Amino acid sequence: MTPAGLVIRRATDADLGPAVELLILGALPGAPAPREDAADIGPYAAARREIEDAGGTVLVAELAGEVVGVCQLIVLRHLQQRGGRCAEIESVHVRPDHRGSGIGTALLRDAIERARALGCYRVQLTSNTRREEAHRFYERLGFSPTHVGFKLSLA
Repeated sequence: MTPAGLVIRRATDADLGPAVELLILGALPGAPAPREDAADIGPYAAARREIEDAGGTVLVAELAGEVVGVCQLIVLRHLQQRGGRCAEIESVHVRPDHRGSGIGTALLRDAIERARALGCYRVQLTSNTRREEAHRFYERLGFSPTHVGFKLSLA
């Protein structure tokens, strides 16, 4: 069940400070200190514009005028599927005191519908192996853990 009055919409620059705070709140315990800085939105605004220029978007969940959730929809062109579009969902975060209320479900469903409207043949996401609760959440929404992902940090 989604909270009454919840609005899912494209983020504006004014939303980026609260969105970055959600990224910080979503960091795993014991993870390296976040490199995020909600006081300096310049790099985030540039990233949002670049994501949108490529066909994607940053979405926020707003409740009672407050940003309580965020996710990114990044659109990529692939060679497979005859040069088809694929969507990547990243950085799904809901404020801890609102988790379990349907906000994450609303965010992901909106992102999936946007990907479908853009002609994407697939939506994919990655999730840290330690986030078992998140994995159950994604599976309830129809995602399947079909691949193993690998990352190489360059910074």
